[in-house]
Amino acid sequence: MLHHTSVHAPRAPTARLPPAADRPIHHVPAKSGQVLKMGRIACRIIEDGSNTGNRVGSAEFTVPPGTSGPLAHFHEVHDETFFVTAGTIKFHGAKGKSVVASAGDYVVVPMRAPHAYENTSTDTEAKFLVTVVPAAYINYYRLVESMLEEDEPPTEEIILEAMARFATMPVEGGTY
Repeated sequence: MLHHTSVHAPRAPTARLPPAADRPIHHVPAKSGQVLKMGRIACRIIEDGSNTGNRVGSAEFTVPPGTSGPLAHFHEVHDETFFVTAGTIKFHGAKGKSVVASAGDYVVVPMRAPHAYENTSTDTEAKFLVTVVPAAYINYYRLVESMLEEDEPPTEEIILEAMARFATMPVEGGTY
């Protein structure tokens, strides 16, 4: 359920900018985008910020059964949202709380909120769309892939090095 603190829309600016008549919309067909492999997890970059002035980035993740994402962490300078499109993903949050999100569910992870995720299914792959604001964090995924040998899963050492370059901090002890 959504909770609103005000029923009034924000005031529009008094001076309006004209539309950017020469600015195109951007279409990414379902089978396109840069595909990265980070161990067993596939990441398809849909928007890296190049079309949004680096304001918004997005990627589609495919997580095989029994696979976890990176160790528990939080982001110092960006927010993330996750829209589950297939299967089920368990999101771990602060103070031992977790959320099991199924296809159609949406999870918001604000800046500095500790989190991790995993596909706890033993037989069903899961997919989610992640958005990152600002978009620069998309390059974290590219960095992780570049640090791996082909089909090698990322080690904790690799993940920690990549996180350090993107203002992402591990949660002490790696758990909540």
